[in-house]
Amino acid sequence: MQAKSIIGLGLWLFSATVWGQVYDARTPRSGETVNFGIKGGFTSTLLWVSDLAINNISIKEIQNNYQIGYFGSFFMRINFDRHFLQPEISYTVNRCNITFEKPQAEGIRQGTASITSSIHSIDIPVIYGYNIVKEGPYGMAVFGGPKLHYFFDNASKITFENFDHQNIDEELYPFNLSLTMGVAVTISRIFFDFRYDIGLHNLSRRITYTRQDETIPADELRFRRRDNVLSFSMGMFF
Repeated sequence: MQAKSIIGLGLWLFSATVWGQVYDARTPRSGETVNFGIKGGFTSTLLWVSDLAINNISIKEIQNNYQIGYFGSFFMRINFDRHFLQPEISYTVNRCNITFEKPQAEGIRQGTASITSSIHSIDIPVIYGYNIVKEGPYGMAVFGGPKLHYFFDNASKITFENFDHQNIDEELYPFNLSLTMGVAVTISRIFFDFRYDIGLHNLSRRITYTRQDETIPADELRFRRRDNVLSFSMGMFF
């Protein structure tokens, strides 16, 4: 099954390349000051956990289990010779999962617990790029810049499994900022985009849950994290 998937991906990339060359022999940078385009792709999220504690006992060993998310984007590119400025707007669904062994302490049932996230957001990156290669229909660019996120708390879903607390809910900050960087390869008006986003701030505003014993401190369960995201996309200039 894995071999078939690799062969299928190779055929898809080859057909997209050939179609891009047939579609239009011009590059989007040949005398055009402004371009518009669309793209879509997949994401893989790594949780950078700065603070995870149960009953005020910190968890140090955390296993990240990658899950596939997706996104779609519309963008505008403003060209300055080999340089360009590119604002974008994307709808993104990032998915991730972490597992860990619960600490050995009185009042905590032993076992493996997990946190699974499916976070919906509107992302607005503004990137600066430079075309290292700009020859005929071919191009390769490196880029980077800030990315603003607006999280849809109601659409997002965070699940806490095998915790001793009841009715656990994570409230996210509505806005967050990350730094994106990557490389893009262009063939005519088709391009492939590889990016890595580094989260700059904590996403988790607060954790709420039902306390069966009111003498237990309200902050006995803590969770602070940033999301680092690897993404791959295919797009087209208009």
